[in-house]
Amino acid sequence: MNKSRMAFSGLVAAGLVLASFPSQAAGPFQFHSITPCRLADTRTTQAPKLDSGASRGFQVQTLCGVPDGAKAVTVNVTAVAPTSSGFMTLYPSDVALPTVSSVNFAAGESAIGNGAIVPLAPSATFPLDLSVFAFVNGASGQVHMVLDVTGYFM
Repeated sequence: MNKSRMAFSGLVAAGLVLASFPSQAAGPFQFHSITPCRLADTRTTQAPKLDSGASRGFQVQTLCGVPDGAKAVTVNVTAVAPTSSGFMTLYPSDVALPTVSSVNFAAGESAIGNGAIVPLAPSATFPLDLSVFAFVNGASGQVHMVLDVTGYFM
């Protein structure tokens, strides 16, 4: 490690950052941050609650500054007032439901959120390009969802 890198590492370890480095444009997609914007809130405009065992589609591209053709988005997903413990999975609408969760929640939690990077389906064939699957324990489990977008990949 060269001396300037060692000095920078020492400053970071001490909690001091005195220099910034330009971002690198590497990889197949470029990230674009946006002012956080609410895409969905089942407590208001996209009511009712999400039912357990069902997926619901949401439009992302062309909303909140996410352009048509975006490949993926960075989001904050929040589970609100679940009737029991469970999870939500966010995934592109053109693929089968994956076996991973985006946010897990426990019974009695008023709200819990998590950040995620989620690929999008092509908007030309899937106008509702992002799907959300909810699983809530119990015969008629439900959960509210708040979805905020913070950036996208092109």
